[in-house]
Formats: sequence, C-alpha cells, structure tokens
Amino acid sequence: MDASIITVLAILCLLAFSAFFSGSETALTAASRASMHRLAEQGSKPAATALRLTADLERLIGAILLGNNLVNILAASLATALFTAWFGESGVAYATLAMTFLVLVFAEVAPKTYAITNPERAALRVARPIAGVVRLFAPAVSFVRFIVRTAFALFGLRADPNARILAAQEEIRGAIDLHHSEGAVAKDDRDRLIAALDLRERDISEVMRHRRNLVSISADEDPETILNFCLESTHTRIPIWRGEPEDIVGVLHAKDLLRAVHRLIRESDDGVAALRRFDVMEVAMEPWFVPDTTSLDEQMREFLRRRSHFALVVDEYGALQGLITLEDILEEIVGDIADEHDLEAEGVTREADGSFTVEGGTTIRDLNRLFDWRLPDEVATTIAGLVIHEAQTIPTVGQVFRFHDFRFEVVERNRNQITRLRMKPLAVPTGA
Repeated sequence: MDASIITVLAILCLLAFSAFFSGSETALTAASRASMHRLAEQGSKPAATALRLTADLERLIGAILLGNNLVNILAASLATALFTAWFGESGVAYATLAMTFLVLVFAEVAPKTYAITNPERAALRVARPIAGVVRLFAPAVSFVRFIVRTAFALFGLRADPNARILAAQEEIRGAIDLHHSEGAVAKDDRDRLIAALDLRERDISEVMRHRRNLVSISADEDPETILNFCLESTHTRIPIWRGEPEDIVGVLHAKDLLRAVHRLIRESDDGVAALRRFDVMEVAMEPWFVPDTTSLDEQMREFLRRRSHFALVVDEYGALQGLITLEDILEEIVGDIADEHDLEAEGVTREADGSFTVEGGTTIRDLNRLFDWRLPDEVATTIAGLVIHEAQTIPTVGQVFRFHDFRFEVVERNRNQITRLRMKPLAVPTGA
C-alpha cells in the first residue's frame, strides 16, 4: 500500500512537470518579443532571459519537448504498472484512459490556456527555470538536431533555424491588419502605419508629378515676367529651363527670388527699373536629379540628409520624367496635405447614384485608401493606366468596361490620355 501511494505521488509530480513544460512552451512562444524587449530595457532580468531563449527557438522547443516527453512517458509507465498491479491485465486499458484524461486536462489544456491568456506574465515566471532546462538538455538536444537535419538532408530538405517565416515588416503589417479587423485600430491609423511600411517597396515614379504637369518657366524670359509668374504660382520652387521645357537648368525658390529683387532695388538708385538687370540664373539653385527607380524610403532619407525638399526625376536614359518633393512622400503616409494656396481638388466626386467621377491621374493607391477598395496597383499607378492596361487599348469616350468588380466608363479623353472616368462598384453575387 505504501508503494502504491508513493507511485501515485510520483505520477502527480510528473504531471505537474508536464504541465510546467506545456505551459512554458506556450508562454515563451506566444509572448510578445517587443514587450519582452521593452521590459529588458527597463532592467528585467527574466525578460532578458526570455529574449535569449526565444532567439533560438529550435533549441528551446527541443529542450522543452524532450523534458515533456520524458515525464509523460515515465508517468504513463508508472500508471500502467500501478493499474496492472491493481486490476491485472485490464489495468493497461484503465491506465491508458486515466492518463489520457489527466494529461489532456491538467498537463496540456489547463496550463496552455493559462499561458495563452497571460503570455508575458507566464513567460517571465518560467524563463529562468526553462533556461536551466535548456542548459541541462543541451547535449541531448544537439544530438537530436543533428539526427533531424541528417534525416532532412536524405530527403533533400533544408532546415534553417535562423530563418523567419515572415519578415519583421510583414509581421508588423499582419498585426496592424489583425487589430484593425478586431476594431482596435482605426482605418486612418491603419492606412498611415501600412503606408509607412510600404515606403521601402515603392519607387518615386509611382508618386512623382509627371513632367506634363510641371509648372516651369524659361530662363530667357524678362525679369518682370519671371517675377509675376512666381508671384502668381502656388508653388515656392519653380524649375527653370532653357531651350526646351525638359532641359531644366536650375530651380528658383520664391524666397531667394524676393531677397534678390529686394536687395537689387534697395542697392540701386533707379529703384524698380533696376529689375531689368536681374539675372534669374544667379539666384537659381543647381537642379538635383534622381533616378525614377529610387525607393520612397531612400529618397526621404536623402531629402533629410541634404536638407532639401525638391528633386527632379529622370529615367535610365537621363530624360526628365517629373519631380518629387518631400511633401509628396509624406502625403503617401498621412494623406493629402492642403494649404491655403492649394487649388487642386481631391480628384474624386461621389455621385447620387453611387458612382464616382474620378480624374484619370488619380492614383489607385489613393482610391484604395480613401474607400477601402482592393484595386490592383501592381500593373499601373493611376486609375487611367489600369483601364488602359485591362482594355489593352486606348479607349474612346463612352466606352464601358467591367473588371475587378467595378464598372468603368470613359467620360473625357485628351488625345491619348484618359482625363476623366466614371466608376461604380458592382454588387458581388451572394456566395461569390
């Protein structure tokens, strides 16, 4: 009888160890590494230990599984011996049923449920004991890892413990989308966060102002014309060209122009008449050209490093494509930035019948962000470009197309350019 009591106590003790290993595995894998890092920076030694353990998940999981299997198998063996002594051969079945129930409820479901609901707190509690287990089982785990990798090699498989299934940015993106779907993150906040992550993946050619929309002036114009042009313009930086509009030779800043004119008038005896001697190229800054394949993230860093907000974009042949400003990049994150001098509208008008009148140059990304649509932006940047790509031709006014669950009607066209479209979301059939 005394031996039976000792065996029962041993089984219960082994089940407690099994619960500890199961809960520890869940806690350490479910705990946020960002939270652990923050706690470690604040001086928490258990958090620092948890970070070190999760840095090598293969070794951590291997040690926990080894310990968990040892105690589970030993507990099952003791239970089988105990129940066989009590009930004879039928004790094997009784032991199987009893241990299955005990292990499932008290060694698996209960500890894992607690760990998954309190992952950070549980991880801090088990970090140091598990670190000791990992050190204790290190030789055995290394041997097991060698056997596993050898078996993988026989089948042409490769295991890289340092590889991550998702990149850090994709993990952040997934977390943002998840919290948005649960209502914890507002749509505007989600759009800004996702847009900031996308800067590295997008080129400046996608957001630049095309050369046909550039506001520029010839360097050969008389000073009074240049001054009036700059005063009437809504822009503070004006490209200066000579010969051809695409041959940019300088960039004129409104403040530099006004300072130069003020100084010229103040230092001259003939006052305003001195403007005739004004040379715009003495004031214009040297143009900064950047390739159109530069990422938005890299370009923003260059803007900050050079303390400049304006660059001209060229293609691989050196031909002018457009211009990019720091404001253009910031608008990709925070949305449209308008001031009292901006005259451009959003480019989208909602009609009473549920359709939308859209300027052809409106970017697909802006439409997706504005209305939470899912139009593809891989093949084209603007909505007009998407219609041309799908139609495989340049549509005429009045033509109607249906694709991507939208109805598109060409409203205006200027030569080969679609300038205005009317688009309407189509009702998705039930069960589609």
